[in-house]
Amino acid sequence: MQPLHLRRNALSALGGVAVLLALGASPARAIPSFARQTKLPCSACHTQFPELNAFGRIFKLNGYTLRMIETIESADTSGHQELSINLMPLPSVMVQASETFTRRPQGATTNGTVLLPDQLSVFLAGAITPKIGAFIQVTYDPQSGTIGLDNTSIRFATPLTLASKPGIFGLSLNNNPTVQDVWNSTPAWGFPYVSSAVAPTPAAATLVDGGLAQQVAGLSAYVFWDDAIYGEVGAYRWAPQGAPALPDSTVFGLVEGVAPYWRLALTRSFGDNYLEVGTYGMTALRQPGSFTLGNARDRYTDIAFDFQYQRPLGNNDLTITGTWIHETRSLTASVAGGFAALTSGSLNTFRARATFHVGQSHAFSVGPFFTTGTSDSLLYAAGPIGGSRTGSPNSSGVIAQLDWNLWMNARISLQYTAYTKFNGASSDYDGSGRNASDNNTVYAVLWLMF
Repeated sequence: MQPLHLRRNALSALGGVAVLLALGASPARAIPSFARQTKLPCSACHTQFPELNAFGRIFKLNGYTLRMIETIESADTSGHQELSINLMPLPSVMVQASETFTRRPQGATTNGTVLLPDQLSVFLAGAITPKIGAFIQVTYDPQSGTIGLDNTSIRFATPLTLASKPGIFGLSLNNNPTVQDVWNSTPAWGFPYVSSAVAPTPAAATLVDGGLAQQVAGLSAYVFWDDAIYGEVGAYRWAPQGAPALPDSTVFGLVEGVAPYWRLALTRSFGDNYLEVGTYGMTALRQPGSFTLGNARDRYTDIAFDFQYQRPLGNNDLTITGTWIHETRSLTASVAGGFAALTSGSLNTFRARATFHVGQSHAFSVGPFFTTGTSDSLLYAAGPIGGSRTGSPNSSGVIAQLDWNLWMNARISLQYTAYTKFNGASSDYDGSGRNASDNNTVYAVLWLMF
């Protein structure tokens, strides 16, 4: 066995760059760990963080393994590599501070809520081996005062050749459906990238749209072939934080068995234009109440479609994305437990946004959204601020956002959310005299990554 030694992994890294370019690279949440590992600025992988460009998508699909820094390496007598790790660990820190104003204060509370931190996260990210990399986020929640595992994906990736065309085969072990995705059109990395933790939000959301985030563990396999076709299949199991590993009467929202997940995307570059169109979704059995309800389960099936269009305009960039999610529900357990009035229903969500990036310094975004679905007087019950007088989940509005990047890793954002409908109505939606426009929100946030 050869002795441990240090060396600069330049040849390997340059070879990795060549592979990426060969696969069509022409900028995960942007974190300095990756910049330190690759010795590339944030703009190499992002239009503006966290939106990925072609190079950033290939970097993520290859398991975050491209390196330009010193490594500790070891090989056996036959030359087989037994160890290749970064010389130094590459943690990063994210801090957000914010202030939130709603058009009408929530109850008797004072308007203008300040959070410092709004969010505080530590990231452990980068290459683990030449074919395994990780994105691990640990977050402190100031409202609950707890620390927990946030978005996490551990990836294995290796090149492949299929029908004489290059590709990538990979595996992702993750805790949030769509967090492994490389397009900014799916829920985990979709717009808005930040939002107020204290402003009222609509009551209804589909399961794949954050409903299982950090409550499950999933393993998926993916192939990206000929820089044109992406396919992924996987499955998720119940694995919540802050709950017993073996369910008991304190457990709520149990996911039963295996929840399948799928993803298919087609991509094409023509001239300076890049287009992705795809579909994704999952199905799951879930218990709405505590484990003591017995064998009754609700079934959720989510089928979604998405697209992403990007085009450079000189030193600037235009990005347009959208997603539509259709969820069908069989709520047998919810009806048995008194949580719902109807045994079947559906929910539809649509979001789109257009962002104009002014170099790396500014970005202007506009994003309409709406949710429609089956009315249910128990599932969407009346109640101050968060309730629905009509029992309807229907909500709609638009988000406008201005981003000012003082540096690539320091941003000030000003976001305005305007509602035309909230939880089923435009006026007196909650049965307590609150209008949808009363929840219009101004959200100012300072976002630092270091």
